[in-house]
Amino acid sequence: MTKTPLDAIDLKILREVQNDARIANITLADRVGLSPSPCSRRVKLLEEGGVIEGYRAVLNRPAVGLGLTVFAGVRVERHAQDQADAFVEAVLSMPEVVACHLISGDVDFLIEVVVPDMATYESTILRQLLSLTAIRDIRSSFAMRSYRAGGALPLSPARPSKT
Repeated sequence: MTKTPLDAIDLKILREVQNDARIANITLADRVGLSPSPCSRRVKLLEEGGVIEGYRAVLNRPAVGLGLTVFAGVRVERHAQDQADAFVEAVLSMPEVVACHLISGDVDFLIEVVVPDMATYESTILRQLLSLTAIRDIRSSFAMRSYRAGGALPLSPARPSKT
């Protein structure tokens, strides 16, 4: 990850690329107030620095047969690093898990699972999770409707440095 602070132009580039990852460099350059070559160099530096991790298409979940989104709060048996590591390793191997967060509060982890239906969640994911010895409890909540999933990050304007 880059340690160089992001300036106003970098933030403009990131906002534009978040909204349209397929934007042509010439259009991007025009929108951020650069000529194409410097704009392309900045994008490359943002990629190389790990600020831009990758590009992907955002798919309509029900349109591709994934009509159920589940948020599962998971408590591990003990707060031991090996238990947490085993859980994370198992969860990250499940393609249905689209997000996994270590959180504070009543549960230790919050995972987002996307599957075709309740039967698939119960027969594959829930059974896989319950087979892990590290898990003490799972609390599942089901999204009834999603208004925004995978939205753009709220990038604030560059702050002037205090010198």
